[in-house]
Amino acid sequence: MLIPHDTRIALDTVVDLMNTAPEGDRGDELGDLAALHVFVRAHNISDVGELDDRDVAAVQAVRSRFAAVFSAPDARVGAALINQLVAAAGTTPQLTDHDGYDWHVHYFAPGASVADHLAADCGMALAFIVVAGEQERLRRCEAPDCGRAFVDLSRNRSRRYCDSRTCGNRLHVAAYRARRKEAAG
Repeated sequence: MLIPHDTRIALDTVVDLMNTAPEGDRGDELGDLAALHVFVRAHNISDVGELDDRDVAAVQAVRSRFAAVFSAPDARVGAALINQLVAAAGTTPQLTDHDGYDWHVHYFAPGASVADHLAADCGMALAFIVVAGEQERLRRCEAPDCGRAFVDLSRNRSRRYCDSRTCGNRLHVAAYRARRKEAAG
């Protein structure tokens, strides 16, 4: 699946955003203004003005709406959720080249809040996946104690874990040890 660089960056951003949500014993990684500043800087989110506590709440709400897209039972439901997200953000497509990137499209309106920026650009990246008929690539980690979001960009759509070096390896080692124990038993 060929994905333009700006769409790939937006997909990575939406996954990282979703994975800041509280889960199990892990707290909300976007629980305050300082954490939002770190997220914005880490993801090079451009054209963001002064942030305040309202932005934290708005980004948390957008994060929940993205989680609903990943949980959508089919493309029709996913498309409706994405349409709502993108429309609410006041999407205004613009061609731009900045920060060393060649021409690409920004979907957020000039002066948009960080939540609208994320809803527009990340929502359009998810729309690209749905239009390509690839919604099943929007997944949650199958490790029983994880559940983190990821986009399966493997050629054969076979990725099961958010990170093969952590969740995948841990489960493979546990299965190997269980087989060895059963064989020895």
